[in-house]
Amino acid sequence: MRYMMVAAVLLLAACNTIGGVGKDLQSVGETVSDVAK
Repeated sequence: MRYMMVAAVLLLAACNTIGGVGKDLQSVGETVSDVAK
């Protein structure tokens, strides 16, 4: 669980625009869905 939270923080920190935030959040959501399977 910690790994996913760290990954989410890194993804959010890596983006530079509002659009980037949306894409990163979508990516995190997909990752969480994949892990849940």
